[in-house]
Amino acid sequence: MAYRYGEYHDGPDPLAPPYDVRAALDEMGDAILSGSTPVHALRDLLKRGLPGAQDRRGLDDMLREVRRRRRDLRERGRLDGTLEKARALLDKAIGQERAELFPDPSDEARMREAGLDALPDDTASAIQELSTYDWRSGAARQTFEELRGLLRREVLDAQFRGLRDALANPDPEAMERVRQMMADLNDMLDRDAQGRHTPADFAAFMDKYGDLFPEKPRNLEELVDILARRAAATQRMLASMTPRQREELSNLINQTLEQAGLSDQMRRLGEALYARRPDLAWNAPERLTGEEPLGMGDAVTALEELADLTQLETALRQDYPGARLDDVDEAAVRRALGRSAVDDLEALKRIERELEEQGYLLRRRGKLELTPKAVRRLGETALRRVFSSLDAGRRGDHDQHDAGSAGELTGSSRPWRFGDEQPIDVVRTLVNGVRRGGVGPGGGAGAAVRLSVDDFEVAETERRTAAAVCLLVDLSYSMALRGTWAAAKQTALALQALVASKFPQDAVQIIGFSNYARVLQPDELAGLDWDMVQGTNLHHALLIAGRHLDRHPDFEPVVLVVTDGEPTAHLMRNGRSAFEWPPSHETLELTLAEIDKMTRRRATINVFMLAADDRLKEFVDEVARRNGGRVFSPSAERLGEYVVSDFLRLRRAR
Repeated sequence: MAYRYGEYHDGPDPLAPPYDVRAALDEMGDAILSGSTPVHALRDLLKRGLPGAQDRRGLDDMLREVRRRRRDLRERGRLDGTLEKARALLDKAIGQERAELFPDPSDEARMREAGLDALPDDTASAIQELSTYDWRSGAARQTFEELRGLLRREVLDAQFRGLRDALANPDPEAMERVRQMMADLNDMLDRDAQGRHTPADFAAFMDKYGDLFPEKPRNLEELVDILARRAAATQRMLASMTPRQREELSNLINQTLEQAGLSDQMRRLGEALYARRPDLAWNAPERLTGEEPLGMGDAVTALEELADLTQLETALRQDYPGARLDDVDEAAVRRALGRSAVDDLEALKRIERELEEQGYLLRRRGKLELTPKAVRRLGETALRRVFSSLDAGRRGDHDQHDAGSAGELTGSSRPWRFGDEQPIDVVRTLVNGVRRGGVGPGGGAGAAVRLSVDDFEVAETERRTAAAVCLLVDLSYSMALRGTWAAAKQTALALQALVASKFPQDAVQIIGFSNYARVLQPDELAGLDWDMVQGTNLHHALLIAGRHLDRHPDFEPVVLVVTDGEPTAHLMRNGRSAFEWPPSHETLELTLAEIDKMTRRRATINVFMLAADDRLKEFVDEVARRNGGRVFSPSAERLGEYVVSDFLRLRRAR
């Protein structure tokens, strides 16, 4: 047996490593952390293509190819090629007949010439009158038959792509077979409409007439789709012509079908196809700007491809509500762009599918949402982004991957108990195994040590100081107007990830505030949007933060405030929000009262000021004077760095 090795061409490489969907999520995370929604971030990823997969096209690459093909098709030729060729053959036949009549001095010859002179200008009407004319010239008769054969082939090819070649040299038996095929097809569609069609009926039909359908449909639905798209393209061709051209060609089509004995069957078929596929653009005109005249069959093929490309472009844009890659018709992609494009599309679908199946994305009531697993991943991404901007030499190496414990090691150990999370003391565990006699056969160097549960010991640790952390984030509309909202969301995610990974004993609460304040859960941070309302209710946010600190009286309090404006709202006794700008005396008084309560709780409040307004500066200076905290004025790009650095400084100080 001989083997031959070479490049694999039959679809995607089966030995290629699977694509890491986490890389796709990280790519989406850049957009989400910049303020985009999950659905828009996913759509942008699919448009750009998969990161690290340069050999795969994204939706934008496919769109460019589709638009180029549409442009080429529109510049391919004119729609009136069949009319032009029919007129040329008609003029040729009349000229040949005149040449035969001219030498004849008889009155009959003159009468014939007068009849030829009186033919209507309309090509269809002239052909209709000449259909019963007794040609004197054999060459003229042959030319006229050539004209009728041309019309028969073009008209039937416009509906059935495979009939042009079948009717190139027609004979009565061939035409009779076409008529029988049309009758059988209409009967099969009628049975299907009545619910009596079976796959065996279709198989018998294709066994008998399969050579007339080069598309090789696999079932009746595929056959209906093929015929309906072609019939709709024929109607669009007529709608795209001038009124005179449309009338002439329609008359030619009707005459040809009548003479072929197919008029009734074609009418039945057209009605059945329209009833099954009314969604197709049956009468939408198209404009072709080329110079080459196209035959009717070629023009219909061009318009059919244009309709395919138009629908494909709409699906590939993915800019309509509820858009999914499953909406893209793979058959249309294969027809327009080839097999490789289908593979590229499948790779994009696989990423969309894997993000859902692996628990990163969730579709709920038609809306795409991030899962808690995805939010944790994005938080880690945000934290890595923050740490990458820190000065490692000055602040220490934070990107530490080795295992740690929830406290400081004391140097002693104790037997392991179920539920212990302290690190295993490997040396003492192995010594216990050896002392128990768990050494394998031979007992020499390199012998295996068999361990039992009782041999394990864990290193004892002292409990670290825990912190109750409150991050207060301004959600007011001004944050979006100033372009600082995305940075605030990234900062919240980074702090949440930092506390969860490095300080699991801490209790963190993130509070968003606009006209009202509310606690933000970790799984809603990434998809969070600003509030298009008026009001910066820091008073309400401090009330909620105070309750969080009171629930953890033994924890060290840490309060961080991110805002771009002075307080302009407060919570009234009836629970409603009162807004006033410039800030009322009551709003400032109530907010500062909560600041004083935080001071009595020993909570240091550090404020990160994202605007340079004079009133905001005056307010935060008063907060610093009363509380002793610090005031920062970072740029939006460095907000995360400032907040995380300050939190780490506070934790080290504790």
